[in-house]
Amino acid sequence: MAHYKATDSKHEQFRRYLEKSGVLDMLTKVLVALYEEPEKPNSALDFLKHHLGAATPENPEIELLRLELAEMKEKYKATIEENKKLKAKLAQYEPRQEEKHAE
Repeated sequence: MAHYKATDSKHEQFRRYLEKSGVLDMLTKVLVALYEEPEKPNSALDFLKHHLGAATPENPEIELLRLELAEMKEKYKATIEENKKLKAKLAQYEPRQEEKHAE
């Protein structure tokens, strides 16, 4: 009987740990989402992986790629702005189309 209580105590501690860390709540939410899904997916496991994967810490490589993407977007914006300015500057030195036709 003492062995049963020790095992039961460990299970209870583990359950409290899962509850405190938010695991039980997250699993409940994902399972409810699966239950409420009008068209059940072919793979319930893939559904769970997909929905739980969004809440887990990301792979460091993915984070690096996101940072690189953000940098590239900034460089792209700067290049577009520079292009606009250079086109405007160039337009000052080129004769207008109307003036070309008048000659």
